[in-house]
Amino acid sequence: MLFLKNVCLRREGVLDYNINMNDRIEAKLKLLPDKPGVYKMYNSRGELIYVGKAINLKNRVRQYFQSSRNHPAKVVAMVSNIADFDFVIVGNETEALNLESNLIKQNKPYYNILLKDDKHFPYIRVDYKQDYPRVEIVRRYRKDGAKYFGPYLSAFALRESITAVRDHFPIRQCKHDISRMIARNERPCLLYHIGKCCAPCTGKVSKETYHAMLDEVTALFQGSCKPYVERLKKQMLEESEKMNFEKAAQLRDRIKAMESIAEKQIASSASDSSYDVFALARNELGTLAYGLFVRGGSVIGAESFEINAADEPFSEIIEQFLLQFYIGAGQIPKEIVIMDKADGIEPIEKCLAEQCGHSVRIHVPQRGEKLKQGELARMNAEQTLERSRMLTHREWERSEGALIELSQIVGMDIVPHRMECFDNSHFQGRDTVGSMVVFIDGKPDKSLYRRFRTKQNTGGDDYLAMREHLSRRFERTLSGDVKFAELPDLLIVDGGRGQLNVALEVLDKYGLSHINAIGLAERNEEIILPDMAESVILAKSSPVLQLIQRIRDEAHRFAITYHRNIRAKNSLYSVLDEIEGIGDKRKRALYEKFLTAEAIANASIDELRAVEGMNITAANAVFNHFNAQKDNTQDEI
Repeated sequence: MLFLKNVCLRREGVLDYNINMNDRIEAKLKLLPDKPGVYKMYNSRGELIYVGKAINLKNRVRQYFQSSRNHPAKVVAMVSNIADFDFVIVGNETEALNLESNLIKQNKPYYNILLKDDKHFPYIRVDYKQDYPRVEIVRRYRKDGAKYFGPYLSAFALRESITAVRDHFPIRQCKHDISRMIARNERPCLLYHIGKCCAPCTGKVSKETYHAMLDEVTALFQGSCKPYVERLKKQMLEESEKMNFEKAAQLRDRIKAMESIAEKQIASSASDSSYDVFALARNELGTLAYGLFVRGGSVIGAESFEINAADEPFSEIIEQFLLQFYIGAGQIPKEIVIMDKADGIEPIEKCLAEQCGHSVRIHVPQRGEKLKQGELARMNAEQTLERSRMLTHREWERSEGALIELSQIVGMDIVPHRMECFDNSHFQGRDTVGSMVVFIDGKPDKSLYRRFRTKQNTGGDDYLAMREHLSRRFERTLSGDVKFAELPDLLIVDGGRGQLNVALEVLDKYGLSHINAIGLAERNEEIILPDMAESVILAKSSPVLQLIQRIRDEAHRFAITYHRNIRAKNSLYSVLDEIEGIGDKRKRALYEKFLTAEAIANASIDELRAVEGMNITAANAVFNHFNAQKDNTQDEI
């Protein structure tokens, strides 16, 4: 068992202490080497909560367990949760950076600065080591001998490139084992028959021919397709002279694709005029990095990245961001522009240089175009955060804020968690139905919606229908039905004072008078309250009114949809009622098979006879009924 020792000192009225330290940690601290490495902190459950790097492990790790007076709050909280630690010795600081970044990406420790959206821009990959390679999209650049093209900062550009290849170059798209398919003499797939694949699986395409076509594709991605275009133009003219116009048209389309796409591609190796620009911004909602990606002197892409960080300085955040963004990313430009100074830039440069095979310079611009671009990135970061703040506030106003204000208008002691709204729908008093929609914390929960088919003949009486639907809803609650177990905090009825009074009578009948109820009159969008003679009229821009309108409109939509389904079904039944020998079972079977009266009218005798429960006599009766109507109609015309 581990025993914790607490040492507290008071100096000048400020509480100072040596952080809780168990015997195992004390023993390990004495064994720390004076070497570079990576250390890992664990909590009492064995979970990795922090990963850090150090030039000198002994000095760096011991700092955590010394006086906490100069430690930020986040470090104090972290150290109070450390139950054990471990470390890995590496050869130099560059290796430590690399290992730290990988461990953070893999484990996402709670107290580390984390790039929330740890995404990599996609590449196009072609593996020439295969006999018949595919053109595939991958998210990571690997040193596996394959050719990579990208990264594609624009998903549109990537889709455009892939579509051009698949439309004009019959490269295989499947993942099948070509050798096995050839050995089994399997038939080619549909893509071959529509001209989208040359079908190497048939064994009729040589590796040389396939790779020659693949060279055209890679030339397209590299933007150096001019020699291929010239050759294709020559072939196109030859095919045209031979009167083989279909083949000539295919070559023409391929030439257009190569010319239009090649000029938009990003070269696979970073040029001198290629660099990335990053700036940070922060507000009460969080921290964000914004990047501008410059290729060939032009900004071709921009992206924002959310960062999970507390109050760490920007100098520390930008270091962690660069490591997590670039390590394992493959394509790294020779120059990276940042807007916040950092102390540990040199080892990061060395680490990235070792990864990509060329020197990498990370610096803060002092003047010129790059400074302007950095300021632009900073402005975009700040505006992105501000938009996010405004959207968050607007969402709060539309949900929680509106609920708080609604509770004040209604006079509720609590903010309504569950709201239910009821509405009716009928056509001239027939096929009456009701709906119950449920909003949880201001948002619809469709899994809780319920609908009612009115049992009694209401004759178009909305009050009678509303009373039945509400009564059935609360009877199900009192009977122990789990689907209706939870009661609403607020009941809303679509209608005026009359509908609200019905709701109040039903609540009182079942001993549920404590449930608040309101009505919403559609004519002037008035909120009807039980204890107020005057209606509450809110501005159309009021989030409260908009919230109530959303739940009312949803109840209205749900009721009308159900009513239309019932009415369509009953309309069909009424047509079939006229036919002798067609009872309820056969009506239901015909409806389920054909859905509409028109479909039944157009069905043949054999199709009608095939319906479950139908015989030749019934089929003839239905067929003759509808065809007699057609003949009469034609006579009238």
